[in-house]
Amino acid sequence: MSKPSFGEKVEGIDYQARYAAYIIVSRNNGQEMVLVQAPNGAYFLPGGEIENNETKEEAINREMIEELGVEVEIGWYIGEAQEYFYSRHRDTYFFNPGYFYSAKSWKKIGDPTETTNQLVWLTPQEAIVQLKRGSHQWAVTEWLKKGK
Repeated sequence: MSKPSFGEKVEGIDYQARYAAYIIVSRNNGQEMVLVQAPNGAYFLPGGEIENNETKEEAINREMIEELGVEVEIGWYIGEAQEYFYSRHRDTYFFNPGYFYSAKSWKKIGDPTETTNQLVWLTPQEAIVQLKRGSHQWAVTEWLKKGK
């Protein structure tokens, strides 16, 4: 089965690979999920680039402390989706394989160490509308299909 792919791959463009791991963190029995709003106003699922020799799980655990100030227990694996996009901020074309997970549980352990983002709790349906990347929208849709 092929992986879902989003964005447009422009011929003749050299894309930089950016492997990333993301997680759906919800509350109120899955009625709300948290999104990270970047300084440019775009919304994303919590998570981000897998750095150095990190595993996907290590990247998620690091990103949760940085972005949310929480520890998560990683639940089930939603799947992988690929995205092609151009970052104006970095003036770079990215090929972004994303690995998506659902949090089984989470607990607040402090303030986020990154202070440039805003956190917003939305219903899954609102989140799908707000999320900037098609791969993130796909992950929330898959999460809803499989019963959260």
